[in-house]
Amino acid sequence: MPNTDQALPTGLPALQLVPKAEAKQSMKDFKSDQEVRWCPGCGDYAVLAAVQGFMPELGLAKENIVFVSGIGCSSRFPYYMNTYGMHSIHGRAPAIATGLASSRRDLSVWVVTGDGDALSIGGNHLIHALRRNVNLKILLFNNRIYGLTKGQYSPTSEVGKITKSTPMGSLDAPFNPVSLALGAEASFVARTVDSDRKHLTGVLREAAAHPGTALVEIYQNCNIFNDGAFEVLKDKDKAENAVIRLEHGQPIRFGTGQSKGVVRDPATGDLKVVEVTAENESQVLVHDAHAASPTTAFALSRLADPDTLHQTPIGVLRSVERPVYDTQMAEQLDTAVEQNGKGDLAALLAGNDNWTVVG
Repeated sequence: MPNTDQALPTGLPALQLVPKAEAKQSMKDFKSDQEVRWCPGCGDYAVLAAVQGFMPELGLAKENIVFVSGIGCSSRFPYYMNTYGMHSIHGRAPAIATGLASSRRDLSVWVVTGDGDALSIGGNHLIHALRRNVNLKILLFNNRIYGLTKGQYSPTSEVGKITKSTPMGSLDAPFNPVSLALGAEASFVARTVDSDRKHLTGVLREAAAHPGTALVEIYQNCNIFNDGAFEVLKDKDKAENAVIRLEHGQPIRFGTGQSKGVVRDPATGDLKVVEVTAENESQVLVHDAHAASPTTAFALSRLADPDTLHQTPIGVLRSVERPVYDTQMAEQLDTAVEQNGKGDLAALLAGNDNWTVVG
């Protein structure tokens, strides 16, 4: 790894501090020599190919890119990236990545996690990384099932889901990862689909450029234990009336011939989908991903029906600037050194309340 003895400048987005690659890169440069071991047909393959294909766009040295994962099928990701990586422990990837990003601002740090890993045992770690706005890029693979442990229901499984662990149907209301992230004050929140390479790459591009935590939920098919979970969003004929593609600055319209639109209900203030007419066309919302308040973004995230997935928004729901945790921490450390000189770690650990034991 590059020498980090010299002080890094503060007050800049971390990616500006990451050394650039010396030579032009290709997708092949980011493929490791490890055999990819997912089930044939798994959506993870599509995401891996998209990420490997996108990495050269960053123009960063491979040695300055790190992928950290937890436990699950998606968490094998670091093995297949020819970068630095860590296959960590269940649910703790955001915590480990936070320490890495905060202490090594010369690195581009990515977290790969799944709906079970991130939203069950890892829920607390995820929301605190989001609220702190650490410079991390979190890819949350959501297949609405536990795949690695052979098909139990997950925190995103729909009510009534029959699995090995819920033979009479799940009773739990599912998490909406995008809603959760917005509620945790995440500064960048997006959703995409594994099989839509162009859309997925576009969202990754925006996430990578964002200073702070970027959470990207990726709907991903598990063809063994939950095959076809997102078929309504992937089938060309069905998707036209089920997927709401969000573009900043554009009216929120979808459906055959852009016949449907999203408006605000004047009675309740909630958002709803209507058939667009000459009378209500002016009421169709224009998407503002940079709005300071997450209120409208949250309302958009609630449009999707958790059972049928109709009216599911994809794209960047929110992208706003907030102070970045690791930049602020570096500034505090610089200030402390300026005011107090070089610190004494032993004295700090001992503190003022200590004893001397004599025998």
